[in-house]
Amino acid sequence: MKLLKKVTMFGLLAGFGVSALADNPISTYHYLADPGAAADDDYFYIITDSDDPAPYNSDGYKIYALYAFRSRDMQNWTDYGIIYDARKVNGINDIWASGIAVHNGTFYIVFPDGGGGGIGYIKAPAIEGPWTNAVGQGKDKLVGGRGIIGCDGVSWCFDPGIFIDDDGTTYVTWGGGESNSRPNTDNFDIVKLNDAKDAPVGNGSHVKVNNLPTRKMLEASYIHKHKGTYYFSYSTGWQQGAPTIDYGTSNNVMGPYTWKGTILGDPSMNGRSINGNNNHHGIAEFKGHSYVVYHDRRIAKGHNGLEIIPADDGKAKPNEGYHRSVSVDEMFYNADGTIQTVKVTDEGPEQIENFDPYDWYPALTSSKQKGIRSRSNFVQGKAADHVMLPLSSKEAWLRVSGVDFGAGATGFTVEAASTADGNKVEIRSGSATGTLAGTCTLTKTKDKSTYVENKCEVEGLKGIVKQLFLVFKGSQDSTMAVKAWGFEGSGTTPPEPQKPFSGKAWEIPGKIEMEDFDIPGSGRGSEIKSYSENDSEDHGIAEGDKSYREGTGVDIYKKATGYIVGYNQAGEWLEYTVNIKEAGDYTMFASVATDNSTASFTLSIDDKSIAEVPVAGDSWDDFVKVKANVTLPAGEHILRFTVTGDWFDIDYMTFAAGKDAKDPDDGQVAIRPMGRMDAASVATFDVFDLTGKKVASFTARSMLEAKKLWRENAQAKSVQGVSLIRNRSNGALARVRTVR
Repeated sequence: MKLLKKVTMFGLLAGFGVSALADNPISTYHYLADPGAAADDDYFYIITDSDDPAPYNSDGYKIYALYAFRSRDMQNWTDYGIIYDARKVNGINDIWASGIAVHNGTFYIVFPDGGGGGIGYIKAPAIEGPWTNAVGQGKDKLVGGRGIIGCDGVSWCFDPGIFIDDDGTTYVTWGGGESNSRPNTDNFDIVKLNDAKDAPVGNGSHVKVNNLPTRKMLEASYIHKHKGTYYFSYSTGWQQGAPTIDYGTSNNVMGPYTWKGTILGDPSMNGRSINGNNNHHGIAEFKGHSYVVYHDRRIAKGHNGLEIIPADDGKAKPNEGYHRSVSVDEMFYNADGTIQTVKVTDEGPEQIENFDPYDWYPALTSSKQKGIRSRSNFVQGKAADHVMLPLSSKEAWLRVSGVDFGAGATGFTVEAASTADGNKVEIRSGSATGTLAGTCTLTKTKDKSTYVENKCEVEGLKGIVKQLFLVFKGSQDSTMAVKAWGFEGSGTTPPEPQKPFSGKAWEIPGKIEMEDFDIPGSGRGSEIKSYSENDSEDHGIAEGDKSYREGTGVDIYKKATGYIVGYNQAGEWLEYTVNIKEAGDYTMFASVATDNSTASFTLSIDDKSIAEVPVAGDSWDDFVKVKANVTLPAGEHILRFTVTGDWFDIDYMTFAAGKDAKDPDDGQVAIRPMGRMDAASVATFDVFDLTGKKVASFTARSMLEAKKLWRENAQAKSVQGVSLIRNRSNGALARVRTVR
């Protein structure tokens, strides 16, 4: 759910009147590199890879995972940790410099499979994931090995960038190095993707840059757009001296481009290049400003008072060349559209909006840090899980800048694990030893994976606090793991729980319409969700129609009996606020349709499992009842429906009092929600693969004819296994298997 923040001009002036500038880099507790950037109306996003696994004396890169950050104000950053890990995804060797784009609520990343193993393509409904393969056509790469198209003779088939134009058309660039056929004046390719943003339209085309100076093109291709002009930028590489980011412009995204100058000089060590130095960047516009993200070597050098963190093997002062960090600065245009060379700063960009403390934030949300480390628990198919590990026997803190407490905060909550007695969090203003506003003592837990919410009162926090510190104290290191935190009080967005769709809890005994799941809460950001959907596209609506639950991406479409939830895939879930009249035994009946023998779902009350329900059927046209005996507590609770086996439709659930109770719908166990389509009429049919991605559309007079046409279509042979065909007019579904 997107949170609306109301900030007065007075509040902005009060917050930014005195040194509200950030310190580069954005993270001082792990080594990051090769950033990409994107933005939407609410946040600026950065993805990076990581030098963390490299030993202190490394003479090369060990890069296996992608990290993600976002900011609403360009000073305070939320670190989501590892969002995609090659070590835990089959078929990928490792992940180097990648590109990111966001469009209509869906995030897209192109990544290189190691040093030239091809270009992968993934998508997600949120920056933290879960990320799924977006390539299509049964492939796992867009470009290169096992890809849809080849590398076109590019020497280094890596460093991809992704650009989505104003009309939604997507372009991917890649390349680097040089070969006999592709010298460093012609070593980048660009390809256009189709409307589904997956399969390429044709093969890669050479990116031509005219009037190149002595510095040639090496790697890190990137496209952005400003006031109708396309900008193609790239790294010139270390072979030609200090590496710079140069650029050309064009009125056509495919080029040719004309070289214009340098965006970014060598930022690595106050302008001093070192052996093996390189340069990489990302550019995005956000809230009327333009920003460039880049990597440097600030942490490894420890300059500007930054602590020198150990390498992955625990040894201090690691090799500067292979332990990079990521920074951001503002970028400015001249009146003629050329770009002023970016001034690399220690301070970073100005804060553009006050920080709202009355939301619920992942622990690693800050403008600067000291004495902390972090741990990512990446599981494929799930959103990122990242926790903070304070070194509590040392000086350990997070700083948050430009915080607008409004009329005043009254309380602070921190979700944490603590395996030792006496661990605590102090809330201070001004500095890490500044005015104490409150202290939260952490509850001791059995391990560092068991989290509890710890609450404490605070006082003296009102109006604009320029620098807020969360200080972590304890007698032993590695005994705390912090998951999230937030304040309570009279601020701009006070916490609000999720609520029933109709404003009233569903009564049990009674019926629950599945499309009317709860409205998400606010005050804990994306943490207070009432649903989870694997992708943001609502496959249940016909093109041009409006979704029943606009913006959720939950696949809802209309049949003769009303709205149903379809295209259900494992891992998706919906929540409902229910009011259970009496504690005791109940029988749950669910109206479902499928022809998939492995479909299933579970039910839980307040995260406690109450039923595992297999779903069976032989037709998408006929709804049948499945049932389960459940034991329910009295009162108001959250009922969660979770899909555990793919592909079924569900209309509603009914709860009847008693074990093995009679179906309240008079025992009717088979429902035909629609008549067969008139053979004389013509309808449009959409075909989806088992990832839920539309792969084809055509017209037919009946579902039988549609299935026959699809089996005979040459394109069907490229879709692996089973496809789903949907009648766009009445929502009828059928499953069809094709054989290659």
